[in-house]
Amino acid sequence: MTTLSGNLQLFFRGAALSYRALFRWFRPSTYLASKIVMPLAQMIFFVFIGSFGGAAGPDFFIIGNAMQIAAVSGIYGVTMSIGGDRWDGTLAYLFGSPANRLVLFFGRSLVHIVDGMLGVAIAFTWGVLLFGLRFAPDRLGLLSVAVLTAVFSTSGLGLLMGCVGLITRNVMFVNNTIYFLLLLLSGANVPLSDLPGWIQRISTFLPLTHSIAAARTLISGEAASEGVGILLLKEVLVGLFYLIIGYALFRNFEIKAKKKGTLEVM
Repeated sequence: MTTLSGNLQLFFRGAALSYRALFRWFRPSTYLASKIVMPLAQMIFFVFIGSFGGAAGPDFFIIGNAMQIAAVSGIYGVTMSIGGDRWDGTLAYLFGSPANRLVLFFGRSLVHIVDGMLGVAIAFTWGVLLFGLRFAPDRLGLLSVAVLTAVFSTSGLGLLMGCVGLITRNVMFVNNTIYFLLLLLSGANVPLSDLPGWIQRISTFLPLTHSIAAARTLISGEAASEGVGILLLKEVLVGLFYLIIGYALFRNFEIKAKKKGTLEVM
C-alpha cells in the first residue's frame, strides 16, 4: 500500500513539477500566443482557404482544426517535458534516482493532456463564436471523450518524440514536420477519401485520424454511437502503440547511458 501511495504521489507531483520546471511556455504571453492566437489563426486560414476551394463546408475545417490543436500540447509540450531533462541537465539525477521509471515517464504527459483538452475547447469556442458551428448539447459528453482520446494519442506520440530528443539535438525540426504532416494526413483539412490508398493506410496509424472522424460524426448528428465507439477505441490503441515504443526507447537510452557513463549515447 505504501508503494502504491508513493507511486501515486510521484506520478502527480512529478507531472506538476515537470510542467512548471521544464515547460517552455510557462510565460503568460507565450502561453496565450500558443493557446489563443495560434488556434484562431490556424482555423481562420484553413476555413477560408478550404471553403473557397470547395473541398468541403466550413464545419469540416472547423472541427478538423479544433481537434488538431490537441497536437500542440500533445506533441510539443510533452516532447519538451521529456527532452527538457537532457537540455536542462537534470537527466542524470533522474537516472540516478530509485524512482519508478514507468510512473515518471507517463506522469510527464498528465498536465499536458489536461492542458490539451483546454486548448481544443478554446478552438471549438472560436468555431462557435466566429463561424457559427452548432451541435446538439447532448453530444457534448461524447465529444469531450473524443477530445480526450485525441490528446491522449498525440501525447503518446509526444512521449516518443521526447525520447527521440534524448538522442538528437534537433528534435523540434522533427516535431514541426510531424505537426504539419498531421494537418494533411489526419483528415483535419484534406478528406481522407481524396488521398491515395497507401496514404489512407498510413493515416489509420496516426494520432487524430480516428478522433477527428468521431468528432465530425457526433457534431453532424448522425446516429452512429457504435461507429463512434470503435473510432475512439482505435484512437486509444494508436496512442498506446506510441507510448509503448516511447517507453522502450527511454529505457534503452538509460541502459546505454549507464553502460557508457555518458548521456551522449549517439
